[in-house]
Amino acid sequence: MSSILVAEDEPQTAQLIEFKLKQQGYTVTIVSNGEQALKMVGVSRPALIVLDGMMPVMDGFEVLRRLKDDAAMRNIPVIMLTARSRERDVVTGLELGASDYIIKPFSPAELVARVNKVLGEPNTAK
Repeated sequence: MSSILVAEDEPQTAQLIEFKLKQQGYTVTIVSNGEQALKMVGVSRPALIVLDGMMPVMDGFEVLRRLKDDAAMRNIPVIMLTARSRERDVVTGLELGASDYIIKPFSPAELVARVNKVLGEPNTAK
């Protein structure tokens, strides 16, 4: 299965996401801020990025903007996973190029289903 980069600054949330995605057979890398996310994308070229909107150093919206401005990285799908729930935030994320937008608190099963859908993987949720 595919590799997924998770950029999430809340350790318990990151561990939950990692656990659920690894259960599905994905390889998961966790980073805790936007700057680390950009560096890791340059090194590992993940199949998908799960990106928190509110992180230290650089927020997820700026990371998304930079990814989509870079020809080498713009085709990597991004799922925004954030507490930023205002309509304007959702619209901004989608307009910047996010493949999907999930508002926290979230259902881990829903996240897995959306990851599978974006990656075109079979639904093997347990």
